[in-house]
Amino acid sequence: MKQIVLESSPFFVLLCMLLAVGLAFLLYRMAHPWSKTWNRILFALRAILIFLILFLLLGPIIRQITNTVEKPLFVLLYDNSSSISETSDSLTIQKLLTGIDAVAAALIDQQYEIKKTNLTGEEIQIPVFSGTSTDLNDAIRKIANQHEGRKLAGVVLVSDGIYNTGASPLYGAYNFPVHTIGVGDTLQRTDVAIKNIAFNKLAYQGNKFPVRVEVVVKNLNSQSVRVTLKQRGTVLEQQTKTFSDDQLLVYDFQPLASDQGIQKLDIEVEVKPGEVNTRNNQGSVFIEVVEGRKKILLVAAAPHPDVKALREVVEKNSNYQFLLHVPGVTEQQTSELLPENIDLAIFHQSPDQRGVTRELFSKFARSKTSLLLVVGQQTDLRQLTTQNMPLSFRTIPRDYDDVTPVANPSFSSFTLSPEANSIMADYPPVSVHFGKINAPQSATSLLYQRVGSLATDNPLLVVDVQDTRKIGMMLGEGLWRWRLNEFDRTENTIAFDEVFGKLIQFLSTTDDKRKFKSYPIQQEFLDVEAVVFESQVYNDLYEPVYGNTIDLELTNEQGKRTRYSYITSPGNIRYQIGGLTEGVYRYQASTTLNTKKQEVRGEFAVVARQTELQNLTADFDLLRKLSVNTGGKFYTASQTELLKTELSKVEATGVIHSDETYNSLISLKWVFWLVIVFATSEWFARKFFGSY
Repeated sequence: MKQIVLESSPFFVLLCMLLAVGLAFLLYRMAHPWSKTWNRILFALRAILIFLILFLLLGPIIRQITNTVEKPLFVLLYDNSSSISETSDSLTIQKLLTGIDAVAAALIDQQYEIKKTNLTGEEIQIPVFSGTSTDLNDAIRKIANQHEGRKLAGVVLVSDGIYNTGASPLYGAYNFPVHTIGVGDTLQRTDVAIKNIAFNKLAYQGNKFPVRVEVVVKNLNSQSVRVTLKQRGTVLEQQTKTFSDDQLLVYDFQPLASDQGIQKLDIEVEVKPGEVNTRNNQGSVFIEVVEGRKKILLVAAAPHPDVKALREVVEKNSNYQFLLHVPGVTEQQTSELLPENIDLAIFHQSPDQRGVTRELFSKFARSKTSLLLVVGQQTDLRQLTTQNMPLSFRTIPRDYDDVTPVANPSFSSFTLSPEANSIMADYPPVSVHFGKINAPQSATSLLYQRVGSLATDNPLLVVDVQDTRKIGMMLGEGLWRWRLNEFDRTENTIAFDEVFGKLIQFLSTTDDKRKFKSYPIQQEFLDVEAVVFESQVYNDLYEPVYGNTIDLELTNEQGKRTRYSYITSPGNIRYQIGGLTEGVYRYQASTTLNTKKQEVRGEFAVVARQTELQNLTADFDLLRKLSVNTGGKFYTASQTELLKTELSKVEATGVIHSDETYNSLISLKWVFWLVIVFATSEWFARKFFGSY
């Protein structure tokens, strides 16, 4: 629909008409060398031309309203999980798909728009039932989010009702009906299955680690069930338990972590007569066995609340072994006080003025072991200045100042969360020595000092990296007040633990200075995903270089070797390998740098996800409840014709969308050409008859 809208009063249109007729009359009222008929024609042309020009000067606007009808949408949602293909043969599935296609064709005839998707939200034509997990609630929620604002007439869910990931779909609230088609076998069969395996992914060599196996038993008379734990075909442990009725059995194993690297452990549950699904009687776990935990040594001249605060942070990380040495109170063996056996040494107010830790501090100061120093009133500053530490006082101070921490936003070695920065701003003050401080250019402040409300550039907590050695210095004692204050305000110590946890992790980690690095981006991959390697090559200035050929060799558990090769380029330093089966793989990556061959070795694991095999009994009751909750209906796989009939009774009502546009009449090309035609026609006729 089009309509002309004027910016001024319609009276001016009438005035334009009168003015156009008047001007044309003045021109053509006198005698001319053409006939009266041509005089009237020329009079009309001139009057129309003048009117058009005057009318366009009024600025008329064309208002156009365009109506479009949006068809209502029906989504056919296929549960593409492998549990359906495990319980239904290809003929049954094909018959089901044919019936659903007939339903879709009927909906299209009723002017519905049809969209077919699987549980991941991908649009499909023909479903492939090979999914490794089922999250029905997430799939329906994705449909609701993707089509928010559209007329969603309904969803047809084709599923066996089994979900093993996410929340129950019955908890979702949807403003559209969900019609469900149940497929699969609802018969309760005899089954002894592994329900869950709980284990620690990291174990330390020489230690025992827990593996808990939960076994569920269905439709089996009371008898014993044996579970075996194996490694490379060798039985490590066996346990047998007797159950009564349908019961959950728990088996706790404690194998020994003997060899370093990724170790595969196989769990086998005894197969009972009458079991149809025996693949859920087996499972595997992958344990990474490392040499040992990092040793964090804390040396203090005397007991102090700060020691406990730092100890709490260290012991929260299972990768650390905390050692406390307080001469005369808690002492470590001499072998534990050797710098080469320690990953990070924390010295609290050491070297002390009494000299009880002076010799131990000097030994660590001369070594390559990373250090964290907490300076306090009992610290011997003269001894400290002789050991080439990151911070030193120009003159030995005699006064103290109370300061609060301010985070340095430019600190780049690691980042602190905004929450931690906000909480630290309200920490109580700590006591620091007052005096001029010398600091090397390599030292970077993590925390600055704030005196009262004035933030200064004086360091409070600094980090310095000297070759491969890292040293941190905290110029104030009383850290325990920070932790206690935070707990009093928030009932937790998240900020304190984050600051010092990340600091300890950074200081205790040795930088990798190799010029060639190649590694899988994670230690475990699923067998349905590609294994991704990342390779980095550096020159002598540790700048990244590209164009190197990376040769990669994988060896599986059977000793079979497979070779790959690729070339790095900017933005393309990763390589994907697909199709690997479950197991532990050793890799060897190599490249040539400055005519020398560089090699990297390591291990990774490929894990088979067997979630879909844990339960193959269809849950039609869940599908019925889902349909009832949303205003839909439940149908079995053989009732697709009934679904087609029921949906055919529902009239498709679309949504009308109106689009309103405004265009100036003078900007239209056809108006310009219309004016040209009238002006040219009059001019040509007057010339033809010999008048000007």
